Order: sequence, then C-alpha cells, then structure tokens
Amino acid sequence: MATASSVSVDLTTCPICLDLFDSPKSLPCLHAFCLKCLQDHFKSRSPGDKASCPTCRKEFCIPPDGVGGLQHHFIVQQLVDQERERIRLQERCCNEHSDELVKLYCHDCNENICLMCSAVKHRNHHSGELPEVADNCRLTIVEDDKQIQSAISSVHKQSDQTKQDVTKLLRNIEVIKNKVLAIGGAVKRSVDSQINDIFMELQSVTSESVTQAKSARETYQMVLASLESIHTYSEELLDKGRPSDITLAASELHDRARELLLDSDITAVKYQPFHVTFTPADTTQLNLIGKLTMRTKEQSGMSHLLLSLCHLYYAMLYSFQTVYLLYSGGRAVLVVSD
Repeated sequence: MATASSVSVDLTTCPICLDLFDSPKSLPCLHAFCLKCLQDHFKSRSPGDKASCPTCRKEFCIPPDGVGGLQHHFIVQQLVDQERERIRLQERCCNEHSDELVKLYCHDCNENICLMCSAVKHRNHHSGELPEVADNCRLTIVEDDKQIQSAISSVHKQSDQTKQDVTKLLRNIEVIKNKVLAIGGAVKRSVDSQINDIFMELQSVTSESVTQAKSARETYQMVLASLESIHTYSEELLDKGRPSDITLAASELHDRARELLLDSDITAVKYQPFHVTFTPADTTQLNLIGKLTMRTKEQSGMSHLLLSLCHLYYAMLYSFQTVYLLYSGGRAVLVVSD
C-alpha cells in the first residue's frame, strides 16, 4: 500500500532524471517533466515537429518557441516546494534529538548540534552559533577556491604550452630530417648507415618527447578533473548550501582542497621538450655529414655524430681492406681489417 511519503515522492520526481522537478513543464497528456530534461530529450526536434510523451507515447507538437513554451505545471511546482521545505526542516533536526533544531557547531567534533547536545554530550567543547561559523567557513572556502582556480589556470597554461612545444619540436625534427637528407644525398653511397643512425636518434627523440608530452597532458587532465570537481562543488555549496550544509562540508572540503593543491604541483610533471638542432657539414670538405645536438631548456645534454668521410674514402680507394663503421656512445669509429 502506497504511503503518503511515497506518493509525494512520485508526484515530485521527474520520470526522466528521477530527481525533484526543476521548472516542471506539462505536456498535453498532463505528464510533467523538468524543462532541462525535455530540452535534452527533444534536442533533435524543431518547433512544429511532432514528438511523443516519454511516459505514455502520446503525440504532441513542439510549441513555436520550443519546449520552453509548454505550460508550467503549477500544481507539481507547489508539491515540489512543499517537499523541499519538508526536506529542509528534516535536515535541520538534530541527529540525537529529532524534535530539536541544530543551532550550534561543535569545533571539537566537527558537527552541528542542538542546545541539548551542547549542554550534555558537548558540554566542555568549543562551539559557536551556526550562522557565525558558516560565515568563517565561507571565507575559508572562498580562499581555497581562489587557489584552486589559480591552479586550474596554471595547469591550463602549462598544458597549452606543452602542446605548442611538442608541435614546434615535431616541425623542427621534420626540418632536420630534410636537412639530413639534403646533406646525405651528396655522399649517400658512403654514409647511408650514418644517415640511418641520425634518423634513429631523431625517431627516439620524437617517440620519447611525444610520450612525455602525452603523459604530461594526461596528468594535467587528471589534475584538472579533480580541481574543477572541487571548484564546482564549492560554487554549488556557496550558492545553494544552507549554513548547516556549509559547516558540515567545510572541514572535509578544506582538507580535500589542501590535499589537491599539494598533489597537483604541476612543476613535478612539467614537460621539458628537447631542443634539437642540426648543423650541416661542409660537403666540399667531404669530411662529415653534420652534428645532431639535443638539449632541454633546463637540462644541457648533447649526442653528436662525427663521421670522418676522408678516412673512409681513402681506405676504400687505396686498399683492399675491409672497413667497418661502428657507432657507439654517440660517436662513429672506423675499424679496418684485412
């Protein structure tokens, strides 16, 4: 048998989102839905199009000004307002004494209490009136949220910079590849293996840099999700929360904000792109292809390739010896054997 409470919930709950109605609209069949739910449900329909009620499937025409032009369901709105008031009063009751309203906040226990609780269980505890404590909590939440927003801005900036850096790096690598090909074309038969070595280094830099940039951006997205989540919750709490809601959530929200701000240090995952340059060789000297250098802004490092083509050329030209070219530790070494 349905109780008065269950009937009230049925009449005040939107069949689509299963939450309390928000701006309830009535269809011609008298079924009610939230305005936003109807907008989402019929987003592909235009004014004048036929549509079916999500509950009974009865057809109706979308009003000229969209679903927002449907009749506001005033009876359901009154029921929703009454239900919200009932919930508000119920939430303001003390957990220990259901017939007493919470009026104080116990700082020692981090909970809202009534006057009876203050006189007995929390007698020697430090407490304050809810509105006054809520005002202090608001200041803390606002300050935390300012830092959260600053962190969000920093992460966005760092993420955008990472994207620009890796794009610039990849373009630069492509330019270097073209230079390597141009220089290598002049002495291709003698230095094919050395060109391949340079390409392998460039590919390694490309792969490592792209992987690092992807990892950094993924970390930024995770940090952003956490920061934006607490930012959104803080805004909703400050905008719609009652003093009791704010005092209940403030301590945990503050701790979570502190934790996120400590954990979301973006300098720990800052993307450091390699600075890659290619110095072409003077092919008229016929002594080297060029030198590949790689370094980051904060880290100086170099991997270079020096190929003595003169030695290789004369060894091949004036002897019948076998010449091996070994590449180790960023240097080319000629080994001549009979």
